[in-house]
Amino acid sequence: MSIPAGFDELIHPATRLSVVALLAATEWADFAFVRDSLSLSDSALSKQLHTLEEAGYLELHKDGSGRKRRTRVRLTDRGRTAFEGHVAALRAIVEGAGPLAATETPPTPPQQRHHSGAGR
Repeated sequence: MSIPAGFDELIHPATRLSVVALLAATEWADFAFVRDSLSLSDSALSKQLHTLEEAGYLELHKDGSGRKRRTRVRLTDRGRTAFEGHVAALRAIVEGAGPLAATETPPTPPQQRHHSGAGR
């Protein structure tokens, strides 16, 4: 089976897929909201956001300074398109497995011996 068009190796790892899926449902999200929603450490989330930002999939906006600094994040149009394409590719993979499984003959279960209970 070939990999369907739209499958995105950058988005596919579970943590990045979770980040992008969460961001796809909103316009902007606070860093703390994403971190807490996905149960990630600050450093783990920062690393994933940096990777996605470098690919042009998201945009970071920082307000304030010092302890009052607030970081917000959103998907770019490119990121949203990549996510939608990846979801479509995953659906194609899953649906592709369905008809194959339906056409296969299920294995015959082994015959069970029935005992009358005598001789036990």
